[in-house]
Amino acid sequence: MEECKMRVGSLSEQVLNSLSKMLDNPTCGWRQLANAVSEQPKFRCSESELTSCSLQVLSAAGSPGRTLLARLADRSCSMDFLLLCLRKIDHQEAVQYITTVVVAELIQITVQPQTQQATVGGRVVMTCRASGPSGLSYQWFRGKEEIWDETGSTPELVLCPSAPGHQGPYICRVHYGGNFVFSQWAHVRFVQAAGASPGCSSTLFPGSVSGLHVIRQPQSKAVSEGDTLFLECNAEANPPAQYEWHHNMVPMTQQKTRSLKIPCVTTAHRGQYKCKMFNLYHEAWSDTATVTIDSQEVHRFRPGKYPLQQTVNPPPSARHFYATDKVALLIGNMNYLYHTQLCAPIVDVHELTNLLRQMDFKVVSLLDLNWQEMHSAVTEFLLLLDKGVYGLLYFAGHGYENFGNSFMVPIDAPASYTSEHCLCVQNILTRMQEKETGLNVLLLDMCRKRNLNDDVIVQPGLLKVTANIVFGYATCVDAEAYEVKREDVSNGIFISFLKRRVCEDEKVTVMLDRVAEDMGRCEITRGRQALELRSNLSERRSLTDQIQVSDCSASHSARNLQWVIAHVLPQSRCLQFDCGVKVQLGFAAEFSNIMVIYTRILEKPEEIVSCCAQLTDFPGDVDIDLKKSNQDTLLEAGSLLLIKENLPSPEVPSLYTRIRCLQRLRRELTFTICLQYTYSNMDEDVQERQPVTVGKPLVSKLNLYEPRPPRACSASSSSSLDSFNDPECSSFASVGSASNEWSYHAQTGRESSSIDSLTSSRRANIPEETDSPELFDAPQPLVASKSLPHGQVNDTNYKFSDMYNFHSH
Repeated sequence: MEECKMRVGSLSEQVLNSLSKMLDNPTCGWRQLANAVSEQPKFRCSESELTSCSLQVLSAAGSPGRTLLARLADRSCSMDFLLLCLRKIDHQEAVQYITTVVVAELIQITVQPQTQQATVGGRVVMTCRASGPSGLSYQWFRGKEEIWDETGSTPELVLCPSAPGHQGPYICRVHYGGNFVFSQWAHVRFVQAAGASPGCSSTLFPGSVSGLHVIRQPQSKAVSEGDTLFLECNAEANPPAQYEWHHNMVPMTQQKTRSLKIPCVTTAHRGQYKCKMFNLYHEAWSDTATVTIDSQEVHRFRPGKYPLQQTVNPPPSARHFYATDKVALLIGNMNYLYHTQLCAPIVDVHELTNLLRQMDFKVVSLLDLNWQEMHSAVTEFLLLLDKGVYGLLYFAGHGYENFGNSFMVPIDAPASYTSEHCLCVQNILTRMQEKETGLNVLLLDMCRKRNLNDDVIVQPGLLKVTANIVFGYATCVDAEAYEVKREDVSNGIFISFLKRRVCEDEKVTVMLDRVAEDMGRCEITRGRQALELRSNLSERRSLTDQIQVSDCSASHSARNLQWVIAHVLPQSRCLQFDCGVKVQLGFAAEFSNIMVIYTRILEKPEEIVSCCAQLTDFPGDVDIDLKKSNQDTLLEAGSLLLIKENLPSPEVPSLYTRIRCLQRLRRELTFTICLQYTYSNMDEDVQERQPVTVGKPLVSKLNLYEPRPPRACSASSSSSLDSFNDPECSSFASVGSASNEWSYHAQTGRESSSIDSLTSSRRANIPEETDSPELFDAPQPLVASKSLPHGQVNDTNYKFSDMYNFHSH
């Protein structure tokens, strides 16, 4: 079987129930299977998960085997691996069942043959494709007769040249061994060719009272993105002809006249166009018109000149768009004080962060911000914007929409919150426009229900006509956005589909349109949640556009420094204790405001039989779950997203402590390393303690807890560099004296060129782990650069209990 396609999650409920009954026995059942699959770490069940399976017997409808299969499906277990494990435990009944009955169900038609109209002497291609075990065979039939030509046993049946004898119904049989499925019926019908070559009449029944004669054919053309596409065809007919336009063989249900007019075309409109002309007695098709869309900038014209005097063939550089930089702020609010707790934002922000970094975005990712912290984070985000910069804001959490304005809810919002307690997205957009950005993308993964507690109509500032705004709403007006809750990790519906498309080299609006189409095809979201796109983007700008900094190297260097300062981790260090034990202290970033500290024993004298280094005495500003501190694994420490294998020397045993809410740290981070060890000739433990100060890591340097002046930095983009050093505008002014990293740059006197080199590569854009002694000379790769293997959400993953865990933001 093809492992990438054959998953346990693709099995039907009936098959799963049958397998569950076979596994619900004590001698050769689900426990033995759980032990067999544990050879792969991602399928290993914890003790609590095994206990949960066992407790299913207490329920009348419960099944331990069914619960185990559901867990394997959620973790994308392949059928190949399941069969291998069943053979290991010698479960002959289940193996026989899967290799016979199940295989038949796994053959699924993915592309059905379609009814086609053809002309004599033309070419007809019927396509049928299926997924399932490797080595599928195809058989084509016309009616009850098998087709024996060379394409009759392939996925594509080709009839060329087509003849009247080819007319009729067709069906394809897909089989594997003794198991098979049939496709749907498709018909081939012959029609008279309109405007055909000699030998194929372009008139039907010439000279008769009734007939249909094509007198105008649509012409192929190339148009620029944003222009109006105009195609025309015409026919003389009695009775009068009706018209139906087709785009790439798909009917355009709204185009029923002889003229096709599409204003403001995009790349989605390119392709082949044909027009079907018909009346009560006759039918004809026009020639195919091929439309190409050029992504070129519309040139401005001066008043008094003819407005259509534009460059017909612009230089190649005019057809491509560049960003002077790309900056993103991602906020995920989960742990609300007075509202429903959410699960998905942590994974959604993490996955989107990694995808945006692949496209060279400078990303600030923050979790669980109160009102002041959100306000300060947005202010600092705006400092990173400038002329031509692509700015992206993503928010996942609770939200609402009143009178056309969208509001993001911070974690400290009261039970009956109003706009006074929230952040208005339209106000943020107004301030983004003041920076003359090249692209403004706002992705709001939140509910848009009306807030009955808020009757105030907020009046945002007037928006400029910039034609560079894209709003991607996870759901429609007055509707809710959902997440699917699971025991380990959760994904929001919006990000589940967005992450598959966001890196496509397409205009942002085209990419989001495809996301909306994907969501519309998902059974679990249909009727509940639908993406809404609002945009006035007139140029073909994509999130994958390259960064071109030649014209603004000074401001680009300043932004790099601004961003890097907020993402510096403490340097790894080694501590020597009096007993002779040497301890390594390392740091890794999970988000811009969440850090993991790990301790390792590097050396110990032979007379010491056991020792461990634990962290304690943290300041009250930061949030630490003491029950999960100093744990043997990242998962036990509460970190679902960091990957141990990406840390330096993952084979060395370590203790992990996860620190949250670094944005609330008001002074340097200080804690104590408590070394506990035992000598070979002693029974009692001995303790040594060393205090450690590591400065203000990551985003804590920005002092987001401090209020910002309301509009201190809302000047034009030309003053952005001045505001960078202005205490009235930015918290960075206070960083210079409090941060060793800031003074490091100042004292070494590195010029802007060296700062550029710091962040010119994707590695330097993500300084997320500092096990290197020279932080700026050898930036380390992103630690959290891998998504969880079972974090990818698709339709099949929703098959089990997820429908009952469908929660709105």
